[in-house]
Amino acid sequence: MIILILFYLFFPAVILFLTHKFSVMNKIGAVLTAYFFGLVIGNSGLMPENDTISTIQKNFSEISVLLALPLLLFSANIRAWLKVAGRTVFSGLLVTVAVIITVISGYFIFVKDIDYGWEIAGLLTGVYTGGTPNMAAIKTALNVSPDIFIITHTYDMLVCTFFLLLAMTVFQRFGLMFLPPFKSNTGENNEKENEKVEELESYDGILNKENRLPLLKSFSLSVLILAAGGGLSMLVPEEYAAVTAILTITTLGILLSLVPSIHNTPKTFHLGMYLILIFSLVVATMGDLTAVTDISEEILFYVFYVVFGTVVLNYIFSAIFRIDADTAIITMTSLIFSPPFVPVVAAKLNNKEIIISGLTVGIIGYAAGNYLGIIIAYALK
Repeated sequence: MIILILFYLFFPAVILFLTHKFSVMNKIGAVLTAYFFGLVIGNSGLMPENDTISTIQKNFSEISVLLALPLLLFSANIRAWLKVAGRTVFSGLLVTVAVIITVISGYFIFVKDIDYGWEIAGLLTGVYTGGTPNMAAIKTALNVSPDIFIITHTYDMLVCTFFLLLAMTVFQRFGLMFLPPFKSNTGENNEKENEKVEELESYDGILNKENRLPLLKSFSLSVLILAAGGGLSMLVPEEYAAVTAILTITTLGILLSLVPSIHNTPKTFHLGMYLILIFSLVVATMGDLTAVTDISEEILFYVFYVVFGTVVLNYIFSAIFRIDADTAIITMTSLIFSPPFVPVVAAKLNNKEIIISGLTVGIIGYAAGNYLGIIIAYALK
């Protein structure tokens, strides 16, 4: 039991080291690497199966997500988001509308007759308007089984990898056939952009002496927020307890991000992502690899439909409202894939000016994804 707890707590650090050391693993990403190791170890026969182990896994998977949410949201600069160029904000809204339309229509086409189809709809809404943290939170809120979660997330990663390849190669040329080109803003601070990108990607300095106490304070605040969410969840019917906790924690995290001393604490985003890696590792060890390898055509087609249906709709919306091609692509990348891939696509588009606005919209998506995913899931249920 002690070995298992230590494994869950510290193996994500090994994963981060490996992704930093090897470029191939860096391209795969820490989250997907954590799922891979978790599935292999969980299905190797090394993982004992008893009630105590199951309780540890359940508690780790739920608590890690609930603690991660406020830490991720503390770094979301709402004030800066409100100042982002209007075209980028509006483009992000268009992508969100496209996601909602495709999730709802795809539900009735592909998974309406599956008992857990509404749960998958909630997961996809969360991950394509926010990211993996939202998908993890919605899993907890809706009590989605580990197998269904891993299957859905695996298909999500496969389809989104194809999406990323197209975003870096043909999306710009295709978009310029009917969308206006990007208009450069003179005086853009490239140095500031590069610093923002490096800050988002690098875990360097997270254990430095000057960062320990501030991070401990932020973590303690996250624990208090978790306690507040747990307390409010006891006041509602049991069916809605998890949802109440998730939405309370999300809301408090957003409100406290407005406090400068909390928002400016370094590395809170990275500490939150470390907790997401713990969640990914734990939930993968709970998954049944035979279920994952048993391809569910309905779910795979549903994921493909949502991702590329969103692409098509967003191009149509962008043509109607005259959103330029680069902005349309970068907001799709930020919301459908995740903010860390914004710089990668921006480099391929040869346009560094869209990096900060793309990152900001994506990080704010972390705040919106929980609300939208839960609302869509229960509406379809």
